[in-house]
Amino acid sequence: MLRVENLSKRLGQFAVRDVAFDVADGDYFVLLGASGVGKTVLLEMLAGIETSDAGRIFWNDDDITHARIQDRGFGLVYQDQALFPHMSVEGNIAYGLRARGMKRHEMHERTRALADEVGVGALLERMPGTLSGGEAQRTALARALAVEPRCLLLDEPIASLDTQARGQMRALLRTLHRRGHTVVHVTHDYEEAVSLATRVGVMEHGTVVQVGTPRDVFHHPTSEFVARFVGIRNVYKGRLLPGDAGGTPKFVAGDLSFAVLTDATPGPGYLIVRSEDITVSLAKGDTSAQNTFRGTVTDVAPARLGIEATIDIGLEATAWVTTESLERLELRVGKDAWVSFKASAARFIEE
Repeated sequence: MLRVENLSKRLGQFAVRDVAFDVADGDYFVLLGASGVGKTVLLEMLAGIETSDAGRIFWNDDDITHARIQDRGFGLVYQDQALFPHMSVEGNIAYGLRARGMKRHEMHERTRALADEVGVGALLERMPGTLSGGEAQRTALARALAVEPRCLLLDEPIASLDTQARGQMRALLRTLHRRGHTVVHVTHDYEEAVSLATRVGVMEHGTVVQVGTPRDVFHHPTSEFVARFVGIRNVYKGRLLPGDAGGTPKFVAGDLSFAVLTDATPGPGYLIVRSEDITVSLAKGDTSAQNTFRGTVTDVAPARLGIEATIDIGLEATAWVTTESLERLELRVGKDAWVSFKASAARFIEE
């Protein structure tokens, strides 16, 4: 188990500060954050390339905060692969084995097995300059795996790949995880995190602000930042008011009032509603949803889950609809429509 306790590092005007999280054996832990938030610096502190100013790193019960790189047993793969340009694919994969003094025939067998495992078995004689981005990344991954790391550290390993290679690399990483590898993977892409992670940590301003399963983090964000970062479009600033005579609490934003099921203390904060929880119709209709508003369609655009329709109800409400629903409702810019969502679909976050 990897345990990080209040790890901090100042670099000029920027700082990684008080980072804390655990990674259990066999976990696929994804650190999610925008560019420049400190993800790579954090990985390099775990690997021993950067030294921390404060905090500690443990593997099981061993304090490895100041351990040498070669004594940590971690494998680090960068986004740009950092392959040795003068060595073939086989030479790159075998580098760590050669440094450990492995016998030639054992090294050859191990290298070939790893190359086959990651899908570069037919490329062993090729030089790095002749490889595609996906082939180079697979080679870098095999080189890191060759020394049997107890934890694999991945720095944006998919970001520079094309769409097809990205999908193939995700499938490979899932396979490696199923085989028992413990992984810490940093990325700015929350869809990548959803497709790979068993647990997720979100970074903001150099620190980890929320940790949980992908479902916990993406369905129950604990701050406005996390909600917006994971792609929730409907985030409204306002104030929570208690319900009348013990009824459902109300969230007021501008001239609008929303019913929201929450035990939170009344006060300022944010209301969050996922786009998939909003229903769009042409008439008010018969619905049990306590939140129903009439508005005007201001935008219709393709989205990853179908079509994204934005309706101005006094605030912008964005809903996902199917192509079939778009055609049936004849949704277009300028058309009137109704949006509705249940009070249980709305989430209040204190400011």
